[in-house]
Amino acid sequence: MSHIYIYSPSGAVRDKAAFQRGVKHLSALGHQISVDPAALKRVQRFAGDDADRLVALSRTAASGANAALISRGGYGLTRLLPDLPFKDIARSIRQGMAWVGYSDFTALQLALLTQTGSVTWSGPSLCDSFGAPEVDEIAQACFDDLLLEQGEGSGWRMGVAAAKGLAARKSGVWARDAQLWGGNLTVLCSLLGTPYFPSIDGGVLFLEDVGEHPYRIERMLSQLLHAGVLARQKAIVLGQFTEYRLTEHDQRFGMSTVLQWLRAQLKCPVLTDLPFGHVATRVCLPVGAKVDLLVEGRDAMLVWGHI
Repeated sequence: MSHIYIYSPSGAVRDKAAFQRGVKHLSALGHQISVDPAALKRVQRFAGDDADRLVALSRTAASGANAALISRGGYGLTRLLPDLPFKDIARSIRQGMAWVGYSDFTALQLALLTQTGSVTWSGPSLCDSFGAPEVDEIAQACFDDLLLEQGEGSGWRMGVAAAKGLAARKSGVWARDAQLWGGNLTVLCSLLGTPYFPSIDGGVLFLEDVGEHPYRIERMLSQLLHAGVLARQKAIVLGQFTEYRLTEHDQRFGMSTVLQWLRAQLKCPVLTDLPFGHVATRVCLPVGAKVDLLVEGRDAMLVWGHI
């Protein structure tokens, strides 16, 4: 079994019961669990002050664990970017440690990719995934594959309506040897124009978000579009956009409207329904790795082979 180091680089843990359930669940699977001394610390909305969280990141990198797993996301990593221990984290990755998380973790992933070229994993967090009353079987299986170093790809089926917009394209390999990158849309946009935003041409960009109305999603996509980011990709893959509420004023302006608009702006394909985001069923994705994108009708697959 694996040695998993739990740490809190962003928001303070609000659900202590979920934290304890997550530790108990992973321990019951036979993993050795180490919890960072500051994992449950709180200063305002953060898991400790900036100095606390920077030291926690250094301790994590030096832990010798097989995997570094965030307790939760929230907000806080963008404050730390100029002072992150990039060399220490990159060294730990070369030595075999998998850094895993999502949401605010996107900031660390993209900054690390830009500064060192290191591959990290978009995937579960302790509280959301393993501290849930019922652990999602697919999310667990994907994390198990990551720990066993045997995951080679992730496949999914697009919805009927969304897939119709791609019907004119022939089935087959839509992107080959393309760099996979992305994560939370809001966090990603916050890095645009900074030294921590990757300059990637011919990549596969995946995106998700939570609590953002579709018009806000479109506004952020517009920013990436006008900055020339989207047009330089081989494909855009949309994950799950959840926890928003439409009103009468919207007049049915929803995510389907955003999808239709986005496809009209781009020559590259825009795929949907990737099982990734602030949802229970969350696959693991290697940010920075080279992938192939295969599409057959409504079925899509990202293949990266053994990393």
